[in-house]
Amino acid sequence: MTFHTLNELIAEGVRGRYILVRSDLNVPLDGSTVTDDGRIKASLPVLTKLTDAGARVLVTAHLGRPKGTPEEKYSLKPAASRLAELAEFKVSLADDTVGSSAKEHASALQDGEVLVLENVRFDSRETSKDDAERAAFADELVALTGDNGAFVDDAFGAVHRKHASVYDVATRLPSFQGDLVHTEVEVLRKLTADTQRPYVVVLGGSKVSDKLAVIDNLIGKADTILVGGGMLFTFLAAVGHKVAGSLLEEDQIPVVQDYLKRAADAGTEFVVPTDIVVASKFAADADHETVPADGIEGSSFGTQGIGLDIGPDSAAAFADRIKGARTVFWNGPMGVFEFEAFSGGTRAVAQALTEADAFTVVGGGDSAAAVRTLGFSDDQFGHISTGGGASLEYLEGKDLPGLTVLDR
Repeated sequence: MTFHTLNELIAEGVRGRYILVRSDLNVPLDGSTVTDDGRIKASLPVLTKLTDAGARVLVTAHLGRPKGTPEEKYSLKPAASRLAELAEFKVSLADDTVGSSAKEHASALQDGEVLVLENVRFDSRETSKDDAERAAFADELVALTGDNGAFVDDAFGAVHRKHASVYDVATRLPSFQGDLVHTEVEVLRKLTADTQRPYVVVLGGSKVSDKLAVIDNLIGKADTILVGGGMLFTFLAAVGHKVAGSLLEEDQIPVVQDYLKRAADAGTEFVVPTDIVVASKFAADADHETVPADGIEGSSFGTQGIGLDIGPDSAAAFADRIKGARTVFWNGPMGVFEFEAFSGGTRAVAQALTEADAFTVVGGGDSAAAVRTLGFSDDQFGHISTGGGASLEYLEGKDLPGLTVLDR
């Protein structure tokens, strides 16, 4: 693929022009407080480049999954406020996306200023499967840019969606790839072509079903796949172990068994934990103990025990594999890292990534939140992705609509 770049747009001249930018402001909130501003900080460089060059910037973004109507808990107000705190340019927020507030604020926008439009998913047409509905919404977004507008996609976390603010607007305006999207694509290319070996992939998170396609595509490409998180219990069940009350997707056991067999034939090694931290219940203060992976039901909690983290022996073994790699991709925490008692596995993986002499990629979403929650800084890793789902779909080998539409 070949893309028009942000630098090309700026070279054309943007002073006084309205530039529509799709940013990723989908940040976690605690009420009205942003608890992880990583995506907001990642959006700043492109917005700063454009405002420094005199553009009038209209930002579209989503937050959460509202059902096509405004919901206060999904408002972009907290994200826009945090953006304003971090930015050196003026930031305002419209009360709607393409309504009277958006039009009024857009018409008043001055060179070098940014207007954040309210959550695009407050309009049901944004995510509609009906091409005509999405097109109509895109037309209203584009109308805000006037006669000489342009579009910059800088929201890698949304490029796997065929949504109006990602896909359809790019068919209506001169379109450019934002620096963040460009960096993400270059990073992911290193994970799929000419990858330095050994190549170790660390997969966690709650459900194995969420990772099936990427696992399928990594067999024969990765040297080692380390399995943690809630998904590990389906792997344990696939090799005949009982998992008590731990998260288990019984319907995926045959799929995992097939993966294990195929991987052995293809030269990819799956490494599953040998010890598990089992708790009496899902709670931060739950009683817990470490048991062998084949002895979960033999814990003090019997068949009621719940595995909430990989054990210390497994964490050390995972760390050794990571430190011996030249390329590492990590997606998904090893346990319930939000609870201190069950954060050891995730912390060990993060620490190993910071110490490895390797190209390390943290694959967005919960993994990115975990490293920050546990006290690590972004610059300790080779790259922290802003797009968990998009990263996985890229690694699955899928075409991403938000990228293909930018291909010139």
